Amino acid sequence: MKIKNPILPGFNPDPSIIRVNDDYYIATSTFEWFPGVQIHHSKDLVNWKLITRPLNRTSQLNMAGNPNSCGIWAPCLSYHDGTFYLIYTDVKYFKGIFKDAHNYLVTATDIKGDWSEPVYLNSSGFDASLFHDDDGKKWLVNMVWDHRKNVHPFAGILLQEYSHEQKKLVGPVKNIFKGSEITKVEGPHLYRRNGYYYLMTAEGGTVLRHAVTMARSKKIDGPYEIDPQNPVLTSFDNPLLELQKAGHASLVETQNGDFYMVHLCGRHVPSRGRCTLGRETSIQKMKWSSDGWLRLECGGNEAQVTVESPGLPEHKWEAENARDDFDSPVLNINFQSLRVDISEYYSLTERPGFLRLKGAESLSSYHTQALLARRQQSFVYAAETCLEYEPESFQHMAGLICLYDNTNFYYLHVTRDDDTGKYIDIMTCIAGQFDYPLECRIKIPAGGRVYLRANVDYDKLRFSYSENGKDWKMTGPVFDATTLSDEFDAGGGDAHFTGAFVGLCCQDIAGMKKHADFDYFEYKGKES
Repeated sequence: MKIKNPILPGFNPDPSIIRVNDDYYIATSTFEWFPGVQIHHSKDLVNWKLITRPLNRTSQLNMAGNPNSCGIWAPCLSYHDGTFYLIYTDVKYFKGIFKDAHNYLVTATDIKGDWSEPVYLNSSGFDASLFHDDDGKKWLVNMVWDHRKNVHPFAGILLQEYSHEQKKLVGPVKNIFKGSEITKVEGPHLYRRNGYYYLMTAEGGTVLRHAVTMARSKKIDGPYEIDPQNPVLTSFDNPLLELQKAGHASLVETQNGDFYMVHLCGRHVPSRGRCTLGRETSIQKMKWSSDGWLRLECGGNEAQVTVESPGLPEHKWEAENARDDFDSPVLNINFQSLRVDISEYYSLTERPGFLRLKGAESLSSYHTQALLARRQQSFVYAAETCLEYEPESFQHMAGLICLYDNTNFYYLHVTRDDDTGKYIDIMTCIAGQFDYPLECRIKIPAGGRVYLRANVDYDKLRFSYSENGKDWKMTGPVFDATTLSDEFDAGGGDAHFTGAFVGLCCQDIAGMKKHADFDYFEYKGKES
């Protein structure tokens, strides 16, 4: 059996993998999307299922006001003596010379939670990771950010002991590794094997120069010797590889003694050089060389699309329904909101069989938006909904949105004004610049429902609508879907670290929570 990469498609970066008996778990970054941290489960390293987002309470994570691409960076998942440990960084600002990044720890005895209230650790840098040593001690490593002039801002990897009893960091802080000549050292994870401490880091920045670096030492606080064949993994030397941006990795040993490394990657829209699916997670089979260094089993250091599986018993998960009719009182796990818990702005019970969204702030808001969206996980997809909504003014809007963040989106929506009445319109925001590209707004009758659809085909996005769910009419121009990507930033946007989403939203800029009812949401992706 083969593993096809990426194993976690569509905006699942910075993977941290563990094995607990026969179960494998991967935690990935979620940035400004709430609840925070995605955890996927597998029993065979081939088939994966999203099972939980542990940071689901405001007391654990409050990102109100966080700029785009801030929030949860590079979580680290570990397990020791019956307890799961999750380290995460909440980044409050990163664009200037400073990085305001706060590191926390939560624990649980069940991977699905409830997870504990957070323990604050430090704010010296991001990408924190917890290592459980054989002697019972626990150690935190994180990169340190240096804002001073004429020094490299990625200043190395800090090590400090964590006291489980005192629930705080204790003892001296030491910079144990300044990185290799690739520079920009981050994403540290510690491992122990055959008398060595191995330090795995990411280098080169999380774009095309990205790489996995390995170093080792007989002592946990160094000095660390860099792998003479460094880097262990990269895509930088081969622009033709399907999996670009390879780096930021984590290692796991199977119950049969095989080693696999999960890592970040990105896939470009052909000929466009943009990754609308964001940074994803892939896996590579590894081996240890005779002199004790980690190597790709296939040789070289290039990320492979197809990888030999460990041959564990196959475990397929039940296929997800493409269509959600909102019949459950529990929100579909694929949906997330921006920055904050919006449970007071939606209901699945006030009108059974419908998702009711109660209008909140504008799409530009960094605080409270009544928006629920899911990741784009394939280059080609269709998303559809049915809306019942009676806007009372131009400040009321609801509909179907394709977005990257609040500076880059395409919004097919229903609104009204005094002259036209109720109508369909399209709002776009490209690098922070708003527009309404429809030459003629589409008048629709009051009291009726309307069906909305988005079709994405690699770099092309088309909207359509229907008044009966059968006869569809295209509306608006063909939009450039690649503006919803990490690489797009034409001077006015904040695009950087996430990926494209599609979902439902409702605005009441007058502040009266005027609601919209959605009968269903359907997402059909086509495997690439």
